[in-house]
Amino acid sequence: MATCPICRRAPADPKYKPFCSKRCADVDLQRWFTGSYAIPGPVEDEPPRDGEEG
Repeated sequence: MATCPICRRAPADPKYKPFCSKRCADVDLQRWFTGSYAIPGPVEDEPPRDGEEG
């Protein structure tokens, strides 16, 4: 059985799969919200602002 990807101790609970509890699911969600997890992509130039030349 797979272990929880957050705490790595408890087996995954079918109700919160792949996490072992609501707490670990919330920890993972918070990491996404704060930018701890990020998918790298190309850096794009910002479009010119009003009144600026591009």
